[in-house]
Amino acid sequence: MANLTFVFKPINGSPMNNKHKVKSTSRIFNRFSTRVTRLAGRPIATMLAFCVVLVWGITGPFFGFSDTWQLVINTGTTVVTFLMVFIIQQSVNKDTIAIQLKLNELIACHERASNRVIDIEDLTEEELEVLKKFYVKLSFLAQREGDLFSSHSIDEADEYHKKKVRPSKGTAKTT
Repeated sequence: MANLTFVFKPINGSPMNNKHKVKSTSRIFNRFSTRVTRLAGRPIATMLAFCVVLVWGITGPFFGFSDTWQLVINTGTTVVTFLMVFIIQQSVNKDTIAIQLKLNELIACHERASNRVIDIEDLTEEELEVLKKFYVKLSFLAQREGDLFSSHSIDEADEYHKKKVRPSKGTAKTT
């Protein structure tokens, strides 16, 4: 089998292309959301949020547990939650794309891997269920052989199935 070599040629507007820079607002938002997401995931962020709620609770008696006192925490938490949803979603989207590209590279570079699973994230739920059935077949093949290190492809599972269904020459098909 011939080895294929791919040369990545940057697309206009791609971050890989030095001649065409990504829009500065997009780059700034990307950096900002990545930093905020990393900071929000640290234990200190949780401790800080807990302290804010604790201070708010302690100040309740001083403000007579008024509607304004309650509105402060409700508004603050709502605004922070609303903004964090978009910031975290942007980081998740970027990370998901990066992981998918890494997985696609691993699949594409492995000789025995099925290239049909590259970009399966674009399939419908029904199509994913059909694909899952193929992997159940592979699991069955591996269990039947009793060899932890054996490997089968989807194509191999199909071929085994066709051989089982198709009667061999000279034998009568029985039902």
